[in-house]
Amino acid sequence: MEQNVENVRGPSKSLLQSDDLYQYILETSVYPREPEFLKELRHVTASHPRAMMATAPDAGQLMAMLLKLVNAKKTVEVGVFTGYSLLLTALTIPEDGKIIAIDVNRETFEIGLPIIKKAGVADKIDFIESEALPVLDQLLQNHENEGSFDFAYVDADKVSYWNYHERLMKLLKLNGIVVYDNTLRKGFVAMPEALVPEHRKQDREITIEFNKLLAADPRIQISHASLGDGITICRRLY
Repeated sequence: MEQNVENVRGPSKSLLQSDDLYQYILETSVYPREPEFLKELRHVTASHPRAMMATAPDAGQLMAMLLKLVNAKKTVEVGVFTGYSLLLTALTIPEDGKIIAIDVNRETFEIGLPIIKKAGVADKIDFIESEALPVLDQLLQNHENEGSFDFAYVDADKVSYWNYHERLMKLLKLNGIVVYDNTLRKGFVAMPEALVPEHRKQDREITIEFNKLLAADPRIQISHASLGDGITICRRLY
């Protein structure tokens, strides 16, 4: 018997103390409204060894609303993995919308590419296999790109988050939105350092510093939400 896609449980990224409560949120409010192509991609990604890297579906639902609220048409995504957030964005923006998607690993992008093509939105995506900073810098060399992007999503190497932020502040329109993923690091940011596993300490320190920098940045309005592994939503003020 074929397993219901909605009931396929990948690794949970939720910070909620109760897995049952998180599942209630997903089954009540997220999965019933999740487009079928996203369900399919989530199902395919669930069996990947690094499935935890995928965007949490409840965080994705909020992103779709943000995209609509700012009438996003031109977006950039730093870190793609199998493409859940990328497909979500492509399904949400208008027919003539465009996404610049940057990732160092085309192999994982190609896991989701057949579903993206089947959804009929592949032509909205310009995938660039590269480190992100050179691509962002190249975009900024063309002054027409400054202040032209409506939305950005960053889920990539955490050590570079602030460097991405500085460039995105130039690329985003006024009132444009950037969403940063993994800004709570499984709760380790609030945990005494002595209790943090050794292999997580560097990530914890990098994230704590990044969160402080965002909180002190007068160029943005922020909301730090405990969805997925923590997301920080920033609206460019000037």
